Amino acid sequence: MTELTDPLPLACGQILPNRLMKSALSEGLADRSSAPDERLGRLYRRWGSGGYGLVVTGNVMVDRGHLGEVGNVVVEDDRDLDALTLWAKATQDGGAPIWMQLNHPGRQANPLVTGKHPVAPSPVGLSVPGLAVPRELTEAEILDIVDRFATAARVAETAGFDGVQIHGAHGYLVSQFLSPRTNQRTDGWGGDPERRMRFLLEVIHRIRISVSPGFAVGVKLNSADFQRGGFTEEESRAVVERLATQQIDLIEISGGSYESPAMMGRPTASERTRTREAYFLDYAQAVRATAGHVPLAVTGGFRSAPAMREAVGSGACDVVGIGRPAAVVPGAAADLLAARAERLDSPQISLNLPRRAARIAAVKALDGALDLQWHTDQLQRMGAGSEPDPSRSPWLTAASTVRHHGVDAFRNPKRGIDTAAAGGRGLRKFRFERAVGRYLANPAVRALGRAGVRTSIATELETTGRRTGEARRVPVAASFDPTGAWLICQHGMRSGWGLNIAADPVVRIRQGDRWRRGLARLHPDDDVTARARTFAPVPFLGCLSVAAFRTLQSTPISVRVTFTDEE
Repeated sequence: MTELTDPLPLACGQILPNRLMKSALSEGLADRSSAPDERLGRLYRRWGSGGYGLVVTGNVMVDRGHLGEVGNVVVEDDRDLDALTLWAKATQDGGAPIWMQLNHPGRQANPLVTGKHPVAPSPVGLSVPGLAVPRELTEAEILDIVDRFATAARVAETAGFDGVQIHGAHGYLVSQFLSPRTNQRTDGWGGDPERRMRFLLEVIHRIRISVSPGFAVGVKLNSADFQRGGFTEEESRAVVERLATQQIDLIEISGGSYESPAMMGRPTASERTRTREAYFLDYAQAVRATAGHVPLAVTGGFRSAPAMREAVGSGACDVVGIGRPAAVVPGAAADLLAARAERLDSPQISLNLPRRAARIAAVKALDGALDLQWHTDQLQRMGAGSEPDPSRSPWLTAASTVRHHGVDAFRNPKRGIDTAAAGGRGLRKFRFERAVGRYLANPAVRALGRAGVRTSIATELETTGRRTGEARRVPVAASFDPTGAWLICQHGMRSGWGLNIAADPVVRIRQGDRWRRGLARLHPDDDVTARARTFAPVPFLGCLSVAAFRTLQSTPISVRVTFTDEE
C-alpha cells in the first residue's frame, strides 16, 4: 500500500520526495513593481524546509494589466529574473521542489488595482451587484494570453523553478473558458465542450514547446463550479480524459469559484465527505481510471493523518494538498511524516454575528472573504519574519489589509490622462461610487437592520427629496453625542441626500431604535479625515473609513445634525 512517505515519479522525469503538497495560497507579497522580494523568500524558506514533497506558489499573473489581488507577482518577461531566482532557491534550499502557479483572472480581475476593464471569454458578469460586466476577448487577445502563459513558464524555468501549474479552477480565466455559464462564444473558442477546452489545451501546448522535457507542467482543475448552467462533473471528466493525452505531470482537483466557494469548505458537506474529510475525494476516485498515468492531487478539507493515509493508500489520489493549515503551521508536512502530529487544525474565521444576520447572503460572503484574508495575514507575518498567530482576532484582518497594501495600491496607476478624458473618467468614477453605495453599503445596512443588528457607526437618515417632496432614506455613517450627530456625506455635493439637505435642512435620523428630528448643516471646511477617525469604537475602523474615501477618490463633506426634539 502506498504511504505518504513514498516518492512519486513524474512523466517529466522528476521525482517528488513524498506525497504531501503545499497547495497554492495567494500571498499578496509582491513589491510595487509586482516583483518578488525578500518577504517571499522568508515565507518560502519556511515552506521549503517544511517537509513537503512539492511546494506550489500562489497566483503569479501573466499580465500586469489584469491582476486578481493587490500584491500579485507578475511575470511577463525576464526583467525580475534575479528576484525570481532567489525565490526558487529559497524553497529548494530546504529540500522541496517548487512549481510556479500561472494565472490570468479574466472577469475576476480587480479594476481598482489596475484601472483596466476586466476581460473574459464572453461578457458575463460576476453575480456581485455593482461590478462591471467584462469585455469579450478578441481572438488576437486570446492568442496573446496563450503566449503570455508560455513566456511566463519559460522565465520560470530560467529562474530555476522545477515546474509550473496552470490555474484552471476557482473561476479564473481558464476556468471561465471551460464553463458554459461564462463562455457563450460560438467561434473556435466556445460553443461546445470540445471548443471550450481549446484554450486550456493551447496553453499546455505552447508551454510544452517553450520549456525543456524535464520541466514539470501541472493543471489545477475544478471538479465542478457548483453553479446552475456552469461547469459540471461530467464536463470535468471529459477535460481530465483529454489532459491524460497531453504531456501533463500532475492534475490537482479542486472545485467552486468565488461566487460559489466550495474550495473553502463552506458548502454543506455530506456525512461521507465529513468522514473522509476531503471535499473532492469522491470525484478524484471516480476519474482515477480516466486520468490514466497522470497522478492526481486532491486539496481541500484534509486535516487528519489517518484520512490522508487512507486517501493515498486506497489509490483515490496520489498526492494530498495542504492549503490553509500551512498558513498556520508552515512545517505541517514534516510534523505529519514524523508522526509529531496526527491532525492539522486551521481556524474557520467568522465575525460571529447574531444568527439572523449570519444567514444573510452578503454577510456569508463577507465571512468567506474574511477567512481568506485572515490566512493571508498569517503569510504576511511570516514574510515579515514573525511567527503565525493562530489567536489573531479576525477584526484585525481588515486593519492589516489597509496597513499592508496601503491606500495608493488601490488607485489607478495611470497618470497624465488628458483633460478631454477627465469628464468621462469622472462620470465613471461617480457611477462606481454610486454603485458601491446602492448595491453594497445600502442593502447591507438595511439587511442588518432587519435582522435586529444595530450599530452607532451605520444608521439611516431621512431627508426630503428636493424634486419629489417625498421622504428619502439612505444609510449613513454617524457619530452621536448628546445634542446631535456628525455624519459624513460620502459623495459631497454630488450626493442626492447632500443636495436635499442644502435645499431643506429638516431631517430625521435613526438613533438605535428611535427616530430623532433635527436640522442638518453641511460643513465643507471641516477636516473629514479627522472626523472619520472619531466615528469608530476602535481606531483601526476609523482608519478603514478614511481609506475607503481615498480608495474611491470621492470628495466627502462633514454634516452636523442638531436635534430639535427632546430625548
